[in-house]
Amino acid sequence: MTRVVRFHEYGEPDVLRIDDIEVQAPQEDEVQIAVKAIGLNRAEVMFRRNAYLQQAEFPSKLGYEAAGTVKATGSKVEGFREGDAVSIIPTLDMARWGTYGEVINIPARHVVKHPANLSFEQAAASWMQYVTAWGALIEQAKLSAG
Repeated sequence: MTRVVRFHEYGEPDVLRIDDIEVQAPQEDEVQIAVKAIGLNRAEVMFRRNAYLQQAEFPSKLGYEAAGTVKATGSKVEGFREGDAVSIIPTLDMARWGTYGEVINIPARHVVKHPANLSFEQAAASWMQYVTAWGALIEQAKLSAG
């Protein structure tokens, strides 16, 4: 069993609960991570309040960013070993792959190693800002070379 922050209805912070749940072994394309730090973002507040582009299915996980160490890998995952320090590039489904937990499973394509001089807290707090800027500048505004 592992502790995971979830919510069972929409609302303010008082709807958040710490639930003990069974975390399954990672699927073939997932990495299981022992979480050391999480990032807190406006998107998660909006999601919890039912003001986000995604709807929750209760009980719902939440969280886009985390950093920790690899605990296990799925059978088709390459390039990661137990104990590697990693961080999470936000997924498109925080309800399914929420990061607010002691142990989480995340698709390997959203996991990156980070250098030893980067703390878990720094790693957990860096990706959402990057992805937000990239989306606005590249995807929306079509910024390109020249």
